[in-house]
Amino acid sequence: MIKAQNIHKSFGSLEVLKGISLEVAKGEVVAIVGASGAGKTTLLQILGTLSSADCGTLEIDGTEVTSLGDKALSRFRNEHIGFVFQFHHLLPEFTALENVCIPAFIAHRDRSEVEARARELLDMMGLAERMNHKPSQLSGGEQQRVAIARALINNPSVLLADEPSGNLDTRNRDEIHRLFFDLRDKLGQTVVIVTHDEGLAAMADRKITMSDGEIL
Repeated sequence: MIKAQNIHKSFGSLEVLKGISLEVAKGEVVAIVGASGAGKTTLLQILGTLSSADCGTLEIDGTEVTSLGDKALSRFRNEHIGFVFQFHHLLPEFTALENVCIPAFIAHRDRSEVEARARELLDMMGLAERMNHKPSQLSGGEQQRVAIARALINNPSVLLADEPSGNLDTRNRDEIHRLFFDLRDKLGQTVVIVTHDEGLAAMADRKITMSDGEIL
């Protein structure tokens, strides 16, 4: 599902990624761990096409994304990559259902089809009774589950998560962790997670440890 080869990235004179190569199989949950400053988030941003590598190649679901122009890359990102961040980034003026629908509306998908799928996803997240609530009316764990549903609305090839449980209490953190594996089991979802949580990393199908811009 993901094939990255010889990924380098520098910011000024600071070399953050030093020739990273990795592959992630379809339906695999991979955790990327390492100390702060190891380059984990930079790598995730490149895998998610939010940032470009200085050199190297990146293939996602059979598409060589490093060769795409800006417009084609934006379309590919919207249709093939789902993002979950430590902070949910929900839009406060919209309901949970409306927040989930937004990426699909950007992709110009049929409204009734999108809303039906959003309801299915929110039900899967245990939020069937909360979908018409706005973010301020939801707990932190509920907000993060809405964010995960939003990331899944376009049936992405890859779900990328950056410290997805880092802002949650123990109970909500454990629920979010189990959810990623439910998505793998029920949907065959490919998931790459950057985390400092060793418990989550231990649950993953594979743990990749980074240090000083390299995979150990």
